[in-house]
Amino acid sequence: MFFRCTDNFSARRLLAGVVFVGALAFAAAAPVVAAPVPDSFADLAQTVTAAVVNISATQVEDEKDMDMPKLPPGSPLDDMFEEFLKRHRRHPGEERRHRSTSLGSGFVIDSSGIIVTNNHVIDGANDIEVIFTDGTKLRAQIVGKDAKVDLAVLRVKPPKPLPAVKFGDSDKARVGDWVIAVGNPFALGGTVTAGIISAKDRNIDSGPYDNYLQTDAAINKGNSGGPLFNMAGEVIGINTAILSPSGGSIGIGFATPSDTAQPVIEQLIKFGETRRGWLGVRIQKVDEGIAESLGLGKARGALISGIDETGPSAHVGFKPGDVIVTFDGKPVDDARELPKIVALTPVGKEVDVVIIRDGKELTKKVTLGRLEEREAKAGKDKQEQAEEPAPQEEKTHVLGMDVAALTGDLRSKFRIRDSVKTGVAIVAVDGDSPAAEQHLAPGDVILEINRKPVNAPQDVAAAAKAIKAEGRKTALLLIANAQGQARFVALPLN
Repeated sequence: MFFRCTDNFSARRLLAGVVFVGALAFAAAAPVVAAPVPDSFADLAQTVTAAVVNISATQVEDEKDMDMPKLPPGSPLDDMFEEFLKRHRRHPGEERRHRSTSLGSGFVIDSSGIIVTNNHVIDGANDIEVIFTDGTKLRAQIVGKDAKVDLAVLRVKPPKPLPAVKFGDSDKARVGDWVIAVGNPFALGGTVTAGIISAKDRNIDSGPYDNYLQTDAAINKGNSGGPLFNMAGEVIGINTAILSPSGGSIGIGFATPSDTAQPVIEQLIKFGETRRGWLGVRIQKVDEGIAESLGLGKARGALISGIDETGPSAHVGFKPGDVIVTFDGKPVDDARELPKIVALTPVGKEVDVVIIRDGKELTKKVTLGRLEEREAKAGKDKQEQAEEPAPQEEKTHVLGMDVAALTGDLRSKFRIRDSVKTGVAIVAVDGDSPAAEQHLAPGDVILEINRKPVNAPQDVAAAAKAIKAEGRKTALLLIANAQGQARFVALPLN
């Protein structure tokens, strides 16, 4: 279970407990040459802690009391309600205010008063207060925030220049390097913990650009937004989340790498918002089955499963089934890497995109659009379609599925959008079939088999038979869901 590190306090106190854990030692198989363990972290801690702050974010919501109930004239309850409201100094219908406060951490990156923290620390807050190590408290304004990478930039107006820290290069950090975390766990105030980088590029499914540093330096609730320092006193991560069944540290914490955070912070300071690049294609992971079907040799790259008709890639010549292996000179070894690379590329830049199609490399030029504009438009265009009953259709059973012609009745029954212009509808899936394991479901539409369009149930059966006759083990299906989002699925023929 993953927890954001912020702790919420609302008219309650922290109860502390101590748990003692035994240690188990193993003999080393062979001597290893390693860097010496630091004698102390005191000098480093003394250098950086003055730039680390506590953040108190308060959310105030209005709550309206219920109106006075209507009682019969002369009712004995009438006097009782009047006495209750008088005692609590409220009148019927009067609004009262509910306050909740979250406590987190942050750090100063500019002595003029620029502070970085996590978005979830201050999200929804009406009032933000920054507390410094000397006890000074300053009101903060939000410069900008980004939910996707969970970052926020604040500004305060200090009476004198503030101690500040600098970012380091998280890409150069190695697994096993010493780090220290500084923050405000459980509202205890400035706390320093030490550990190592346990892993890099961790995906915890918290957002589209996950590539966390993992550390065993103790991180707890309230550490959110605090810095993770290397031994040079540079910020290489922003502490964001922990893995814990109890809510306390078990030595598995996650920090957003500085190389991911810095471009976002720079945009928030400059524009007050993010401006991410947008390619305009839907992609999916290339697994071994898909790699075999496309003749790639090994699983690599990002498979294009669909192209946005209004996006930057609409007219550059991409096709579903193309595999992106290089973007703007950067290799794409896995589909998860591509969104991060594209997002960090400037809007409006023309880039070279290298794809593999039919075993050959091709290069396409694309001028990137802006992701935020696309998301705003998608929100406005979202519509729901009415459901109508449909009569029984003639079906063909193939590859563990019942398929039928894509009729108007089936479109209505499964709410299949008009953007899915052709194909064969899946109307049933065998529960123990490979199709079910690949999460195919009634309402999905088969668009292609092995890169060839299908328009009738007989086309699906004939294609499966032809692929089997060629001695191939899998069929590559291009599947669209009812909303028109397409993906490739490799199904074994046996």
